[in-house]
Amino acid sequence: MKAVKINPYIWVLHADIDSQDLFEGIWPIPEGVSLNAYVVKGQKTALIDLMRDWNNAPQELQKQLEDAGVDIKSIDYLVLNHLEPDHTGWLAEFKQINPKIEILATAKGIELVKSFYKVSDGLRAVKSGDKLDLGDGIELAFEEIPNVHWPETMVTFEPKSGVLFSCDAFGSYGRLGNRVFDDEYYAEDHALFEEESLRYYANIVASFSLFVKKAIDKIKNLDIKVIAPSHGLIWRDKPQTIIDRYLKYANYMEGPQEKEICVVWGSMYGNTRNALEALLQGIEDELVPYSIHRVPNEDVSFVLADAYKSAGIVIAMPTYEYKMFPPMAYVLNMFERKHVWNRKAMRIGSWGWVGGAKKEYEAAIAPLKWDCMESVEWAGAADDATLQMLRQRGREFARAIKAL
Repeated sequence: MKAVKINPYIWVLHADIDSQDLFEGIWPIPEGVSLNAYVVKGQKTALIDLMRDWNNAPQELQKQLEDAGVDIKSIDYLVLNHLEPDHTGWLAEFKQINPKIEILATAKGIELVKSFYKVSDGLRAVKSGDKLDLGDGIELAFEEIPNVHWPETMVTFEPKSGVLFSCDAFGSYGRLGNRVFDDEYYAEDHALFEEESLRYYANIVASFSLFVKKAIDKIKNLDIKVIAPSHGLIWRDKPQTIIDRYLKYANYMEGPQEKEICVVWGSMYGNTRNALEALLQGIEDELVPYSIHRVPNEDVSFVLADAYKSAGIVIAMPTYEYKMFPPMAYVLNMFERKHVWNRKAMRIGSWGWVGGAKKEYEAAIAPLKWDCMESVEWAGAADDATLQMLRQRGREFARAIKAL
């Protein structure tokens, strides 16, 4: 891959991560992920964001710097919008190569530079409204957007070109290959990136949705022509698309969500799964769309994406040793962590010699502020009367979602 020009003085540098490793040590990336950095050249040169040593990303960065005609030792400034190690992990080695580099970050970011990488010289703290003059009419302006998604986060704006370097804000999973811009992709490609931007948001950013809305409000008066995040597409054709998408995602936390149902199920011996079919028939009778996920077979990353956008959630699980089916307990814990709030929900499930899941379930969902239909439980295999009731409950639940 080569460095790609955004304009005559700004280049995209990116490394595609195509790995079985988990993003943040948690989230699968079957479509890969890009690590994006940027070079801005005036009379002086700034590198915006860095990479970690992951799948030879630093070597790719150095090669692309050469493509852009930049000697790594001659870079004057390193701007760190966000200190998470996927953007900074190679910082100590970079500083050894270029010991005279001046590193700019927010005050909280500078403290993390010191604690993470033991770098104490050549540091400059910046705040909202501060600017860095690179010469030739090119400057970088800084705006703090705390808690999107770490407290030290900022964005960097280059007014002359209208490029907003947004780091994790407006990012997505998905490798880029030799195409980095939104207008280089077909509709089916964009459908995949939309799925991956939602999953990225639900996995990484969802807990901070209130701060996302504040950040979008802070940048609304900037004349943004290009959104340049640190993961995913560079939006030069329709930058408002990804801004609007993130605002929609942020609003999912408190609502409204999509009039869809996310069904999450686990079954030990098939009794819960067989009865779930009756409930799904009722939902289908009302023509309400639904997604369905089996746990633990499917990773919670994908469950979160559909749950986060859906107004309705169905939990189907058996009682396991007097408590919830353990994989479902993990899912609900993630729902609490990622603020899957204010949904309509219902739970169904079988039990063996005794029930018990209901008590733990109700305690687990208490922080989520769900509007719940009464749970349906049965011993062993559901009889015909229970199956008929479940189909009717499915209809009732679907109608409730349509009425939102």
